[in-house]
Amino acid sequence: MAYKISDMCVACGTCIGECPTGAISEGDIYKIDPSVCIDCGTCADACPSGAIAPEE
Repeated sequence: MAYKISDMCVACGTCIGECPTGAISEGDIYKIDPSVCIDCGTCADACPSGAIAPEE
């Protein structure tokens, strides 16, 4: 199950540097490519705004 970035994202860029597979892309709200995400949760742990959670 991939992680998803919610609209609480402030586009700070912290998660991009933490993702080991490069699954996160920049934008007004960052996005995670579910086909690349390995469900490690590193991005969620690093997110200062709590905007990243497992996709349901």
